[in-house]
Amino acid sequence: MRLDDEQTERQLLAGQLNMLFRDRRAHAYTRHLMETEARMSREAWEIINTTSVTNAQLQAMINQRVTAALAARDALRSTNGDDSHNSKTGVRRTE
Repeated sequence: MRLDDEQTERQLLAGQLNMLFRDRRAHAYTRHLMETEARMSREAWEIINTTSVTNAQLQAMINQRVTAALAARDALRSTNGDDSHNSKTGVRRTE
């Protein structure tokens, strides 16, 4: 090999080495982005799952309260407003 060939070969190798170092940083940054995206996705799914459970529990509580309110309304329908029950006799208690 001649000196020019060796020098050119060394320059090519140096250029390839520099490119590998740049690629290594780019790959590390890409890996970091992918790990961050995966973590955020897992956290988002955890929030969605927690929210679903919370919504189901909230709906159950609402249903219980509605049932209790309807039962109270039905109980009030059978009174005259003064805690005397409707007997349809037209006689009211005075106490």
